[in-house]
Amino acid sequence: MVNADIEIETLAEFDQVVARGSLSGYRIQSVNLLERTFALLSVDTSAAVFLGCAMEPDAAAKVRGDGALVFPPVPDLPFNPYRGLLYSPEELFAGLGEGYEATQDAQTYAWFQETKADADVFSSMLRSVHDDAISDALDEHLAGARVAGVMGGHAMSRGSAEYRGAAELGRALTRAGLTVATGGGPGAMEAANLGAYLAPAPDAALGEALELLAKVPSFTPSVSDWARAAFAVRDRWPGGGDSVGIPTWFYGHEPPNPFAGHIAKYFANATREDGLLARSGAGVVFLPGAAGTVQEIFDSATPNYYASRGEPAPMILVGRAHWTEHLPAWPLLQALARGRAMESRIALVESVDEVPDVLASMS
Repeated sequence: MVNADIEIETLAEFDQVVARGSLSGYRIQSVNLLERTFALLSVDTSAAVFLGCAMEPDAAAKVRGDGALVFPPVPDLPFNPYRGLLYSPEELFAGLGEGYEATQDAQTYAWFQETKADADVFSSMLRSVHDDAISDALDEHLAGARVAGVMGGHAMSRGSAEYRGAAELGRALTRAGLTVATGGGPGAMEAANLGAYLAPAPDAALGEALELLAKVPSFTPSVSDWARAAFAVRDRWPGGGDSVGIPTWFYGHEPPNPFAGHIAKYFANATREDGLLARSGAGVVFLPGAAGTVQEIFDSATPNYYASRGEPAPMILVGRAHWTEHLPAWPLLQALARGRAMESRIALVESVDEVPDVLASMS
């Protein structure tokens, strides 16, 4: 059976396994093996799988001769389809000094725009392989974690009371021992990741950070200025708390926020949406949002309704007027839940201050 114990994702892991005498049956993901030719020539690599590992030609010939499968690196791509680990903010925003357009994130989106409509099976295969690798890395990263999802719109402005509330929520959930997961973009998503990032810092740090960020309230008109403001906060308070952002290049006009410690960025939005909600087993908090957040409410409600993922995950909607008058999702959610196991796992609250206690009571 294939499991994470036979996956090798770093050179250090590779060296440890080689020291035990065999690579047979292992899956080696995107490890540069150009300087490990002797090791590859010396150990058994039968039934191994090499995914995007650079190696010298004689090493590649030998492992193929052993019966290993070798998927070579794909040249001239702005992303690595075989990657074994989640993205970091530093990786996606590398090159920001020259402007956002120079970053890996922007260049990958540009590649996606060029290839998504060309009906090229190779391009679509690369996107699928990449997204599957990201899902695998996300599952490994979150193994054993109690994950709480925070959903909300991208339009929430830095400097607003709503942004502050979302940040305080992310901080409170993180301090309660939960791993915050968001859609990874700007607005409410960024605010929740910011709160998680500053959870280890003194309480006053959040207010100071909000003042710094308010100088660049939105990612429009300049993603570069928006991202630089976020990295300035990270530099001011290094070594922040961890959280997860799960964005998508499908919404390429929305950049990922730099406050998520680990970023699982996908090409396929449907895979990303379902994965984010499915992994939020400790509950999902829905802040005021528009169409995207409404979709997430009912994407979460459907498996709870049918109990297709086991015990229903708590769902908390924040903002009574928003969810009963402006976008009346709450009455419909109540009607769906009536008489089912999920009925005791849904709640409507007025403010984010109420969320931690309500979530704890449902758990």
